[in-house]
Amino acid sequence: MAREIRFNAFDMNCVGHIQQGLWSHPRDRSMEYTSLAYWTDYAKRLEAGLFDGIFLADVVGIYDVLSGSPAPALRGAVQVPVNDPMMLVPAMAAATRHLGFGVTANLTYEQPFLFARRMATLDHLTGGRIGWNIVTGYLDSAARAIGLDGQMAHDDRYDLADEYMEVIYKLLEGSWEDGAVVADKAAKVYADPQRVHPVHHHGRQYKVDAYHLSEPSPQRTPVLYQAGSSPRGRQFAATHAECVFVNGQKKEGVREIVTDIRARAEGLGRHGDDIKVFLGATIVTGRTEKEARDKFEDYRQYVSSEAALTHAAASMGIDFDKFDMDEPVETGKSQAITSNIKAMDRAAGPQWTKRKLIEQMVLGSRQPPLVASADQVVDWLVDWVEDTGVDGFNLSRTVVPECFDDIIELVVPRLQEKGLYKTEYREGPLREKLFGNARLTDRHIASTHRHQRG
Repeated sequence: MAREIRFNAFDMNCVGHIQQGLWSHPRDRSMEYTSLAYWTDYAKRLEAGLFDGIFLADVVGIYDVLSGSPAPALRGAVQVPVNDPMMLVPAMAAATRHLGFGVTANLTYEQPFLFARRMATLDHLTGGRIGWNIVTGYLDSAARAIGLDGQMAHDDRYDLADEYMEVIYKLLEGSWEDGAVVADKAAKVYADPQRVHPVHHHGRQYKVDAYHLSEPSPQRTPVLYQAGSSPRGRQFAATHAECVFVNGQKKEGVREIVTDIRARAEGLGRHGDDIKVFLGATIVTGRTEKEARDKFEDYRQYVSSEAALTHAAASMGIDFDKFDMDEPVETGKSQAITSNIKAMDRAAGPQWTKRKLIEQMVLGSRQPPLVASADQVVDWLVDWVEDTGVDGFNLSRTVVPECFDDIIELVVPRLQEKGLYKTEYREGPLREKLFGNARLTDRHIASTHRHQRG
């Protein structure tokens, strides 16, 4: 295998992200999340380890499904309090030269005209290192926060997203031509009005009549990330995404998703390698297996089962307090993350119980951790890449910063020795580092919205 393995750090601008309860570990620093120095130090560490990027998740509602109350989430810091991830990016970018930044933004609650300007601004300020994780949301509490009664149906949200992306492409790709900025001081002409075009979009959900306010940034459109694994989500990914995240399943399940999304992309005129797939992974490692096991046993003392259930309840749309420990959980039809329910069905069988769910969440999440020596971790990473076709890993934090320090100190050098990890960064914007080109290719649907001069 000659393919380079890629790493993103997976985190959130909050205290408790995925591994619920580990923020209470004495060595964990995530309570410093309100400090800019915490994040700039974080970014420097990751760049020293040649990580491709830091991927920042986000939610805009509170987890109130378990017991029908926000109290468990507030007690356990289950992604609340949570601050805006975009505010962190300029500071982290100023502290680094190469690290990429994937930020989550819920298009359901963002007006495309202003959001396009925000993305262009971040792309300028980072020198082209910004990516956007496209999400449509899964919390009714978020919908209520902006005056709606509840979320749209799961597939309807993707229909909305398709139109949203069309507007974004028109603004970022089609409004300003590449030669529009003249910057001629002598003639006192900054932009050629003939090369700046209005966007007229009158669709089912959006109406925009405007000029995009930002001049073209290094990438124009940010690198596009997406995480949907449902049939509708896969079609959306095949159409729009450049980087796709998949989460904890068996190899055959991941391989099927990867193969299907790439086949769908090829059916739309794209190439299979236009999409890079990152597998979510939780890794606890050490120089020896015993060292890793000891660390894992230390970590698990701080896990909160209540907080883990709180997160699972919201992401699956199921109030687990309505079920006894050994009563089969009735999943029914949910407007939350349907792929999470299917993943649990595959992991524990269709008649799984709350007890089985809790037993699976050994480090406070549904993602089973890999607990292994650094050499074993390398073998595991290589096996997953070879057997499933994924390109890299979205590494979920456990106890920060030591969880990433362990990867950088112990795992990265071993991968480099095998020729499976970069020894220096490629120059250029994030998309160029990932794909070899700074702008979206003509194979991408966004290219149909570029202005063609007659």
